[in-house]
Amino acid sequence: MSEYEHLASGNETPTQADESASTIRRLGPTFRPTHPVALAPVTAPAHTLDGFVREFLHELSMGVGVPLARSSVNDQYIALASTVRKYLMARWLETTRRVRESKTKTVAYLSAEYLLGRQLGNALLATDLEGIAKQAMEACGLDYETLRAQEVEPGLGNGGLGRLAACFIDSLATIGIPSIGYGIRYEYGIFRQTFVDGRQVEQPDNWLELGAPWEFPHPEAAVEVGFAGHTEAYRDGNGRERTRWVPGWSVLGEPCNYMVPGYQNGRVNTLRLWRARAKRAFDLEQFNAGDYVEAVRAQTFAENITKVLYPEDSTPQGKELRLQQQYFFVACSIRDFIVNMLEDGCDLHHLPERVVFQMNDTHPVVAIPELLRILVDEHGWEWDDAWATTRRCFAYTCHTLLPEALEVWPAELFARLLPRHYEIIDRINSEFLDGLRATYPGDEAKVRAMSIITDGPIKAIRMAYLATVVGTKVNGVAELHSQLLRDKVFHDFAALWPDKFTNVTNGVTPRRFVQLANPRLGDLITDALGVGWLTDLGRLTELEPYAEDPEFRERFAVIKARNKRHLAARLKARDGIELPLENMLDVMVKRLHEYKRQSLKLLHIVSLYERIKTGKLALTDVTPRTFIFGAKAAPGYRVAKQTIHLMNQVAATINADASLEGRLKVFFPPNYNVTLAERVIPAADLSEQISLAGKEASGTGNMKFALSGALTIGTLDGANVEIREQVGADNFFLFGMTEPEVEALAASGYRPRDCYESDADLKAAVDLIASGAFSGDDPEPARAIVANLLDDDRFMALADFRAYLDAQAEVDAAYADQDNWVRKAVLNVARAGYFSSDRSIRDYLSRVWHATPLV
Repeated sequence: MSEYEHLASGNETPTQADESASTIRRLGPTFRPTHPVALAPVTAPAHTLDGFVREFLHELSMGVGVPLARSSVNDQYIALASTVRKYLMARWLETTRRVRESKTKTVAYLSAEYLLGRQLGNALLATDLEGIAKQAMEACGLDYETLRAQEVEPGLGNGGLGRLAACFIDSLATIGIPSIGYGIRYEYGIFRQTFVDGRQVEQPDNWLELGAPWEFPHPEAAVEVGFAGHTEAYRDGNGRERTRWVPGWSVLGEPCNYMVPGYQNGRVNTLRLWRARAKRAFDLEQFNAGDYVEAVRAQTFAENITKVLYPEDSTPQGKELRLQQQYFFVACSIRDFIVNMLEDGCDLHHLPERVVFQMNDTHPVVAIPELLRILVDEHGWEWDDAWATTRRCFAYTCHTLLPEALEVWPAELFARLLPRHYEIIDRINSEFLDGLRATYPGDEAKVRAMSIITDGPIKAIRMAYLATVVGTKVNGVAELHSQLLRDKVFHDFAALWPDKFTNVTNGVTPRRFVQLANPRLGDLITDALGVGWLTDLGRLTELEPYAEDPEFRERFAVIKARNKRHLAARLKARDGIELPLENMLDVMVKRLHEYKRQSLKLLHIVSLYERIKTGKLALTDVTPRTFIFGAKAAPGYRVAKQTIHLMNQVAATINADASLEGRLKVFFPPNYNVTLAERVIPAADLSEQISLAGKEASGTGNMKFALSGALTIGTLDGANVEIREQVGADNFFLFGMTEPEVEALAASGYRPRDCYESDADLKAAVDLIASGAFSGDDPEPARAIVANLLDDDRFMALADFRAYLDAQAEVDAAYADQDNWVRKAVLNVARAGYFSSDRSIRDYLSRVWHATPLV
């Protein structure tokens, strides 16, 4: 029997060092022994093929509990993930120890979403182990790619917000900033999208079904979180009048830790996600009495809090559950930081020197009254001291310009669910308004406009206003977005506190979205520039001379073609889609919302089809194009779901029309996620970023496409403005109204029917949809969309239609010159280095957080 065969047989036994390491893993980085504990030091296995194979077979037999010969693919994946995890463990524990001992300022990133993507490839890249892992699996007779494909990504986010959070914690670890991410460990993430007769149908996203090898649960470190109840006044031991909160019910928050490795720098930070469970999960007396449902009612009730990402909130119950989620995770997080991240006896008056809580949008803003409550009610501080400390601990990132997306909670609901927190917010607001009246005497209209709590018969709490009043900084996420926040959304606040507002343009991690998603492009860049660019993306400018190198352009084009073949193979296996390899790949992938204007893209496709079918456009003059959509609509968003249905109806009609000879194809693969994005983005030729100017905060998909060599067609909206400035106007297809022009048109009284009547191509496209040509036996989506466009068109798709068609004609002309197109694509990559999330984090460090790397 060979050495590997002996290990694979399952006869190996754990060593004492293994048992010690297991103890440390079980207790995790928050473990604080009350007495010295003698444990063998945890060291990473050797970076050798032999060492990796040994660790893998050991994990398979002793961890999963099966020998290699009888293991399933999932067993093998779990063992591989556990092996890679072991290489990170020592670094993780050492990073945690050094952060605690250094007492340096920590960034605590509060986000309701983290759209992480698959973890295996990222961990192997961070540890420089991918080559060894592939060889090790081959030595064991296994296929690495099969095991990698077994991983189910945790869908703990809805789109750009969650993916941005994941990019940021990656960059924080890579730069070496002491940080911890806090969020919610949803049992079911963003729903799994399926299509039934073209309609979106939501299925539960059971991402935990086959195990979670990257997760470290710590039930022993659970935090109690209260809800509802009442407050009562009392006098403390010093005779001071105080207030206590008496919750009506409570749950436990159990931390689940994930490692966040920096790129090949030995640093591993922590992402701590909280799941809810009952204090008393099982009532044996009720069970024995035969009431089996009542016996587990408390468990079901508690676990609902973290059951689903963004429960549908069109009902009062849904709204309350969302507020429960938000308070639950920040209550757990604030207490965890104070108890576990600070040394015993730390003077909380120095808390602003030890932490900045970065609020990723308004979901975590209830953390502000929670910290005040802890300081005043639990630590016995006077209000003024607690207020002075709290207002130096928080910063707020706003991710929207849409009024309806600025979170507002009914005061009645908030006061009922969190009575003490409502009192605290009411006091903050009262003192804030007193200050406003002193600053603006006699201007009661301004005071009411800036109030955190709205006036009127139905009061509501404006969470963005609370974050703005308390936060040290408020930032937008692109230059235009930040300017509009100052000028419009928070105009009065910016006038009062002009230095409080700043900009940090978003970015994406090049580790995942270049090297992992597009490894051949990454290797080509390394061939040209050498190593180091993955942590210094500004070096991509050194690629500019290569845009004039025919050999480099040829290699670049070959990589793009190969990426298309890989995407075609994936879509064929995943969805049965036959992707033409010779067509331009025109891609629009983003959350389905009216302001993102998937409807405008659809009108372009229908117009092309109509002009071909009526003979206005010769088929031979049509640039062969394949359109790919990827989008999920919120379950309660009727117009968005109707748009998806119509898109699928149009796709079915065009794809079945043999007279087109394959020159137009439309595909909408369901359940677009990070894993599919990593295939779609590297293959794309054209990136559709066509939101109405002044409505998109930033976008990050636009950055990912540019970094992968797709050219952008877009409006001057969000980060498109900066992308165009960086890559050059000649390498960007611009169309549409500017933000001031949008505002002027709205003010003058926009009539979408006027656009419809005055543009023959637009009228023909809309009429074709209205005729039922794509609807078959279900004309309702077409009727609804047409009525919405002609009678409302809130986001002015019809107003921008002609400019969009003209820009698409420019795309066709440019694409006809393939060599020059590739040159433009190379320049897009070379000039997109600014859009690294590493640069974003450095901007936060200098403009907002004022934290430093751990030396």
